[in-house]
Amino acid sequence: MQRGVRAEFDRVRLRYSGAQDVLKGVTFTLEPGETLGVLGRTGSDKTTLIRLLFRLYAATEGAVRFDGVDVREARLDDLRRRVGLVTQDVQLFHGTVRENLSFFDPAVTEERITAVTSELGVGTWLASLREGLDTPLTAGGGGLSRGESQLLAFARVFLKDPGLVILDEPSSRLDPATEKTLTRAVDRLLEHRTGIIIAHRLETVQRGDKILVLSGGEIAEFGSRQALSRNPASHYSRLLALSGGASLDETMEKLGDATE
Repeated sequence: MQRGVRAEFDRVRLRYSGAQDVLKGVTFTLEPGETLGVLGRTGSDKTTLIRLLFRLYAATEGAVRFDGVDVREARLDDLRRRVGLVTQDVQLFHGTVRENLSFFDPAVTEERITAVTSELGVGTWLASLREGLDTPLTAGGGGLSRGESQLLAFARVFLKDPGLVILDEPSSRLDPATEKTLTRAVDRLLEHRTGIIIAHRLETVQRGDKILVLSGGEIAEFGSRQALSRNPASHYSRLLALSGGASLDETMEKLGDATE
């Protein structure tokens, strides 16, 4: 298994042509094996962090580094091999389950797929499909539930064995049984890897080592989750106190009202 990478944002600014800065001097470091929970209202540019990590965008100023290497200097295929992403919306292709897991790479053996899915805890589910790994899928994943599509996405990332895993709240809006399975898969996927969780719900970041609160393209708060939760003056502690089962956007709205 690949060990976690050291991920670093060093005074990162991002500006679209002729526009104001989207990110404004973002600086933080994740050590290998640490998991970061990223909080912010919708539109706070949380997903912009993902795009910079995948080099879909290039920083206007500053640098994004993996193990000390600027991502702009890394080979693109090497970079994207080292980063795995699971989102709420999973892209599936016309083909078999096997082909969707391997991205049509014949070098990925059935033994490897079986070992990985078993380790991830989804082997029983795959075996329950009517034709197992040879079950045909239509483009978009017709015939699979939302949760089943995401189980495939987790297995894909596990097969890739990246050093950094990014989860864009993949377990939201699922039934409780499927969410429980995915929760176990998340724990297994993050083990020994560096992780970034883009959260839409506060409870999602409870497994994080560190918390980053993003507001208006700037870091409003960054630090140890445990330390922040114990500090009644922290944004994170106040969010926990105000949440009451509300969505993250609603809770952050309450926090904004409380500080005005």
